[in-house]
Amino acid sequence: MTEAPVAILRRLLLDRYDDLKRSLTRRLGSPEMAGDVLHDTWLRLARADTTIGTLQNPGNYLLRILLNVAHDHRRAEKRHLTKVDVENLLHVADETPRPDHVAEARSDWTAMATILAELPPRRRAILLAARVDNMPRQEIADRLGVSLRLVSKELQLAHEYCLARQKEMRQTACASDGQDPSLNRDRSPTGGDHDRDQS
Repeated sequence: MTEAPVAILRRLLLDRYDDLKRSLTRRLGSPEMAGDVLHDTWLRLARADTTIGTLQNPGNYLLRILLNVAHDHRRAEKRHLTKVDVENLLHVADETPRPDHVAEARSDWTAMATILAELPPRRRAILLAARVDNMPRQEIADRLGVSLRLVSKELQLAHEYCLARQKEMRQTACASDGQDPSLNRDRSPTGGDHDRDQS
């Protein structure tokens, strides 16, 4: 009785294991990958259907299986992150704001809310429509039933008031902290460009 083709391939793999590993190591550049390929090939042969058919050249057939498994390994390896990729991901800058920045932003927001609450209702509505909602001045005038000139005047007065109150609040805060108010940087939300209007 003749030996089954799968059994021939398994025996050939065992008999030529060291030579195959050296050859694969040269082709793949890694003895670990060569060992993995040989192991996976053995597992494939263990699960293989016994109806492979007649083998003309078992050595070439086994080599073709090994190269196909190696190709599968390389393709799978490309889908995984390299050590360098993982290190780069671990060194991503943390963009979470620092607690002191959060506290400063909350303080600035609270101060701005206080200043806005001090404005007359129409002036506050015009300022918010222009700066928060990015509404053109003509549309604000139409909505409120006032002239375009009045909208421009109210907007200018609102800016001037907000800037003066922010400066006053910073000076008060610096004085209570014992700092020189002239050294405090301008942290106004308008950045000092209150006269620029895009509408």
